[in-house]
Amino acid sequence: MKKLSILLLLLSSQLIGFSQNPIIPNKGANDPHIRIIDGKAYLSASHDKEQENTKFIMDDWWLWESDNLVDWKLVTMLTPEETYIGKPFTRCWATDFTKRNGKYYWYFSEGNKQTGVVVADNPAGPWKDPLGKPLLTEEMTPTDEYDMGIIEDDKGDFYIVFGVWNFHIAKLNEDMISLAEDPKEIIINNQHGPYNQDGKATEWKTDDKPFMHMYNGKYYLSWGCFYAMSDNLYGPYDYKGSIMEKSSFAKGYDKPTWPNGFKQGRHGSFFEWHNQWYFSYCDISQTGNRFFRDTFISYVHYKANGEMALIRVDGIGVGNYDANQGAINAADYFKSSGTSKIENKKGDFSVTNFKNGDYLTFQKVKGLEDKSQIRFNVTTVLNEVSMEVRLNNPDGKLLGTYNLNGKMKKFDFPSQKSPVDLCFVFKGIGESLLVLDSFEFK
Repeated sequence: MKKLSILLLLLSSQLIGFSQNPIIPNKGANDPHIRIIDGKAYLSASHDKEQENTKFIMDDWWLWESDNLVDWKLVTMLTPEETYIGKPFTRCWATDFTKRNGKYYWYFSEGNKQTGVVVADNPAGPWKDPLGKPLLTEEMTPTDEYDMGIIEDDKGDFYIVFGVWNFHIAKLNEDMISLAEDPKEIIINNQHGPYNQDGKATEWKTDDKPFMHMYNGKYYLSWGCFYAMSDNLYGPYDYKGSIMEKSSFAKGYDKPTWPNGFKQGRHGSFFEWHNQWYFSYCDISQTGNRFFRDTFISYVHYKANGEMALIRVDGIGVGNYDANQGAINAADYFKSSGTSKIENKKGDFSVTNFKNGDYLTFQKVKGLEDKSQIRFNVTTVLNEVSMEVRLNNPDGKLLGTYNLNGKMKKFDFPSQKSPVDLCFVFKGIGESLLVLDSFEFK
């Protein structure tokens, strides 16, 4: 019966497409880890069983995939019976997923106790437990060996980070199912967390669910919306702040929250795709139940000093755009070639370092049926530059060519049956053609 119910769920939810947050509404997908593998986004998630839950009940793990961060397909489910646990279990906690040497590895938490791993030749499985026992056992360190995250460094080596309050890290062997070293504690200076927001607590200083990522030569260790930075993978790390504050939230997305406020329970992951960064995380604003959580995704922008700017939490989400919402921030593109983002005087971000042939893609733009004009907010035009607006990609159907050198930045635009993918292709001579802040349709 268990296999039949899994098959029915797979068939009933082959494709969930919503141009909004939450990305998979009313399904209980949470604790999201998103990995870009073989040109697809894979979401490995915990699964809150029912909307009526009055405690955490999670009896399987989920794997979803997407080509665009908007339309999500359930690939497979992993049950405790398929692992060393060997029987039904209602504490299937956080999970992570990666690929190495042609094989796929899916790590899972046995509640807040231990971590296991299964292996497959295909994301859809079948999955096999190669160890028949935990990879991380509960007596291994002073912390609890669960809520793991995997990081690959710039040399191609993989590491596992895990724990609660005090995080630990260990290098994985090439087989990905054994440790190459004893786990080491990660030192974090000036720790803060959802139970320690003023930094004065003597215990419970951080949280569970650690995650690591790299950006521009720096290592980032995060626990929910809190993060620290280091020049060294093993640390020590210096606490930098939270990427969520009250100003982050659109109306209707700021509550309800967890008992310790909106900074609690934001378990998630950072990832990069098409030269854009994102944060996927738990949210309960739409379910109203901390035991039945959703997954949200927001754009991430980095300041010149490497710190992350505050994210925006709203229903629009990522990878889709609404022409009726006003100006669209150029830095919130879905795909970019050859550009970079810079903080502007308004405290927001712009796109710069355009060269001839570079482009930005904004997919699934809706609300264009009654629009006849496009306007560009350009801070600086450094050289002679024009922009081609095309459908889908740099070689797609040409909708218009616009000269961005003059004072006039308003142009005629042919209305489109929405949604459409728009590609802005920049033409000119030089290494940095312009700074583009935003655009809008009228």
